[in-house]
Amino acid sequence: MIKNLHLTALFAIGLCLSGAVTADSRPAEPATARANAAVLQQLDFSDDQAFADARRGFIAAAQDPLLNPDGSTAWNMGAYAFLEQDAPATANPSLWRQARLNAIHGLFQVTEGIYQVRGMDLANMTIIEGRTGLIVIDPLLTPTTARAALDLYLAHRPARPVVAVIYTHNHVDHFAGVRGIVSDEDVGSGRVRIYAPEGFMEHAVSENVIAGNAMTRRAMYMYGTQLPAGPQGHIDNGLGKALSMGQLTLIPPTDIISASGRQQIDGVDIDFHMAQGSEAQAELMLYFPASRVLNTAEVTSHQLHNIYTLRGAEVRDASRWSRYIDEVLEEYGPRTDILIAQHHWPVWDQAGVQHFLATQRDLYKHIHDQSVRLMNHGYRPDQIAEQLRLPDSLASQWIARDYYGTLRHNARAIYQKYLGWYDANPASLNPLPDQQAARKTIEYMGGMDQVISRAQEDFAKGEYRWVASIMSQAVFAEPDNRAARELNAAALEQLGYQAESGPWRNAYLSGALELRQGTPAHEGGALAADLLQALDSGMFFDLLGVRLNGPKAEGRHIVLNWHFTDTDERYRLNLQNATLTWLPDRHAEQADVSVSLERATLNGILLQRTSFPQAIRAGEIRMEGDPQKLFELLSLLDDFSPDFALIEPVGE
Repeated sequence: MIKNLHLTALFAIGLCLSGAVTADSRPAEPATARANAAVLQQLDFSDDQAFADARRGFIAAAQDPLLNPDGSTAWNMGAYAFLEQDAPATANPSLWRQARLNAIHGLFQVTEGIYQVRGMDLANMTIIEGRTGLIVIDPLLTPTTARAALDLYLAHRPARPVVAVIYTHNHVDHFAGVRGIVSDEDVGSGRVRIYAPEGFMEHAVSENVIAGNAMTRRAMYMYGTQLPAGPQGHIDNGLGKALSMGQLTLIPPTDIISASGRQQIDGVDIDFHMAQGSEAQAELMLYFPASRVLNTAEVTSHQLHNIYTLRGAEVRDASRWSRYIDEVLEEYGPRTDILIAQHHWPVWDQAGVQHFLATQRDLYKHIHDQSVRLMNHGYRPDQIAEQLRLPDSLASQWIARDYYGTLRHNARAIYQKYLGWYDANPASLNPLPDQQAARKTIEYMGGMDQVISRAQEDFAKGEYRWVASIMSQAVFAEPDNRAARELNAAALEQLGYQAESGPWRNAYLSGALELRQGTPAHEGGALAADLLQALDSGMFFDLLGVRLNGPKAEGRHIVLNWHFTDTDERYRLNLQNATLTWLPDRHAEQADVSVSLERATLNGILLQRTSFPQAIRAGEIRMEGDPQKLFELLSLLDDFSPDFALIEPVGE
């Protein structure tokens, strides 16, 4: 049976919201306390305009916690009540400020006929009042939070049906709650239209398929999903408070937006502005001329975003990203009174809008151009990351701070986009694997005891970056060395306490947690049925290819014909040279076996509702030729588990 074919649920991993501190957590060291105190002197914390902006238009908040149908917690903003106090020494005051802003939640009026529900998931839900019903922009991550957001709106506004849904882009926190507000029947009957940018379906599924298992595991660190909420744990993700937990859903769009231009939806004029290949591969922004409101989706936010995301994804085009912002600044800036987005809070006046857009535009272009400039001087990624600085005119602005992306890792991403992983030093071409290199390094440095002793001295000096680096090598050399693990964890913890970026804090503290408590065991995540049904058949065969165990497959040659009878799709699958290849719209004349089935049967197998043997016995799969060849191929596929090690050698 095919198991664990992940469409990663990376945004639906449960976040611990207990508010407790893990037993092993330590307080801030004096060096960390000094570093965080210094931040208070470096930035203008007397500027509290953002708090007024975030609270403006507030109507009501939903009751915490929100529960899924099975009784599990979907969302609980109440777990973050500790943010009402001043920033402790265990948190960067700048990130703490962002965390407090992201904790302002509820239903807000933007202007007549436009409302937002903010702080009830990672993203915002925007609601436009049309002629006959409601236009919902981005129905959040899970059905529970989406339903609760809509119910909150309906509790304070006239009851009207949802007549349209707009997905601004292909990231799952902007569409996967859709079944909380509309149904297949609503869409199938024509009562509801769903709009999305061109390429939405392809990218909504494909980004998380091939590398989905690895991305899921890495996302646990990026979003701090195992960290308890609290001053020594999870405080914020920068982009929003946290991730809701629950089911992922998707209803395919009925209408595709393929070019910029004006459309009318339920009597509301909307100018769509395409932003393909910016923050997402398929993305659009929206302008409402009657209200003079610009919605920039996730192309802009109150922070520096990710040019490269720590969970893992293709590097984004910062230059193109900047250009899209420049386009809407030029086109809509002079006629926009309010700017909203699908994360964070509005910008409320025309001058503020133009300043905000110009700052965001220049932020991404500056990082791009200056990274490339230094790259062309011969500097390597670590050197570029270490020396690149924003001009004071950008660095002093809250909307350009490192709350989600960071200047350092985004600069490395620019290098990667143009030149890849190789830094042109021949010694980097074929270095020893990490574990072997770590053992040699520790040996050269005089052995483990001496290395730990010296690292303890450096820890006392506050040299946490170096201690984390060298103790990581110590852990790779001797994974069971408790002293090395604890010192590595202690250094990572202090780095987490100092981090201005939510994901950096989460990653550091997650690493410290696992060094102390071990890697948490996780079962393979259940496939999201709606995403699975959106997976085209070619992607299914690609996924088989990456699961093929090459050493086991060596010397095998198997040719299979596949026919999906309900869609009349035909594929030729060839295993040869320990490599699985496929071609659409053809069959091999001399196939070992021909397999005929409906696509729904394959979906059932992927969802583990049935298996190939069960489907064969039930007559749902028909085979001509040697059926053992199919089972021989299936026996060569690896299963993936999202609990592999990150802070120590895999397999230890």
